[in-house]
Amino acid sequence: MSVKSNASSKKNKGAKEINRSRAGEKELRLRRPFRTDVLKQAAALAEQYQIILENDAGHWYGRGLELPHVFGDGASPQACIKSTRQALAAAVAYFLEQGRNPPSAARSGKRTQQVNVRLTAEEKAMLEGIARGKGFQGLSDYLRAAALEPIDRT
Repeated sequence: MSVKSNASSKKNKGAKEINRSRAGEKELRLRRPFRTDVLKQAAALAEQYQIILENDAGHWYGRGLELPHVFGDGASPQACIKSTRQALAAAVAYFLEQGRNPPSAARSGKRTQQVNVRLTAEEKAMLEGIARGKGFQGLSDYLRAAALEPIDRT
């Protein structure tokens, strides 16, 4: 029985070494630099993104409007913007290398965000009637125009 146990132990040890090796390969893949052409393309796209800055106790923090989970920071607004742009470029480069489309710049006007509003059946029917009466193609267009109208006037 101890022979089986030893063989089983060696087999498990070998499997663990292979798994460690694979984990090491993954780690190396994550730490390698982006290709120069991908990074250039990503930096050009990230340059179009808007950055939201906040100051907390004299230190600046930034995040992308289009990629809100990408952050940067700095001692000055300029340093923070530079740090955030670099982080955005890295995130976009990752998208590109994965064959995914990074988000469009907010200023492009492309409608990519969705809002869910719950209405009663009566409210929906009433709003659809108003939308048709005002010449809108659908309820979404009417609601967007009605919600943004006060903003457009200011």
